[in-house]
Parts: sequence; C-alpha cells; structure tokens
Amino acid sequence: MFTALDMHILEILCEDARVTPREIAVMTGSDEDQVKLALDGLRRSGVLVGYQALINWERTEKEFVEAVIEVSVVPQREKGFDAIAQRIMQYDEVKSLYLMSGAYDLMVMCEAKTLKELAQFVHSRLSVIEGVTGTSTHFMLKTYKYGGTVFEGTAGDRRQAVMP
Repeated sequence: MFTALDMHILEILCEDARVTPREIAVMTGSDEDQVKLALDGLRRSGVLVGYQALINWERTEKEFVEAVIEVSVVPQREKGFDAIAQRIMQYDEVKSLYLMSGAYDLMVMCEAKTLKELAQFVHSRLSVIEGVTGTSTHFMLKTYKYGGTVFEGTAGDRRQAVMP
C-alpha cells in the first residue's frame, strides 16, 4: 500500500527528477529522513525504477531515426503476449514497448542511426519473430511535446481567457 507521501513524492519527481530529498521534505511538509525512507521503499518495491533527463535531441547534432512500429502477434499459450514482448525488448533499437488494445497488439518505439538500419531491424529481426503476424512502421518526423514538456514553440499562458 502506498502512502499519501509516496504519491506526493512521485508526483514531484515526475515534474523534476533533480529535486533533492531535502527539497521534497520542504514541499511535502515532511522530515528529510522520512522522505529518504519513502524513496528507498519506492525503489525496493520497483515503483521508482530510474531517473532520466528529458533532452530535445533535434536541437543537437545527433543523427538518428525514430519510429513507432505497430506489431500484431498471436499470443502464446499460458504466456500470452509476455513471451513475445520479452524477445522484442532485448533489441538495442527498442526504446519502449507497450501492450495495446485496438487494431494491433504491441507498440514498439524504436531508434537507429539511419533509416537503413531501422528498416533492417524491422525486416530481419522484428518481423521474423515467431508469433509476429504483421508490422506497420511510422517514422517520427518532429517532436512537439514529450512527457508533458513542450519541445517546439512556446507553451505560453495556458489559462483560459475570461470574456466580458
């Protein structure tokens, strides 16, 4: 069971993972030692699994290609979609993997250095996995917003205008 403090800490970290336990204690009105214990518990329970910087790679010189790949599969007996997902997630090109409802079963977020490398991954490794019945690849052209953060343009004032 998670406490109100646990949930508050997670919400704070979602906004800024650089916040120190001391700062979290001030924000939550808690003791710093209490916050450290809560963080340790969240890590041990597998809820807090890592911290990442949010980077707009399009503003750097890094050359890469990103794609969303819709994957249709036949679930395996007694293992469902998990066994196929375990195989897919082992590839370095796979950055995220989700079980979906709707027209396809898995959504794979991939990245490679070139279009040719990404096409080779789909053709030679992903589509030939036993149980995979189809793929549909969509290339990412530009990121406007990611993880709740606006990357392109300005977020501006999000308050609704009051009309007389």
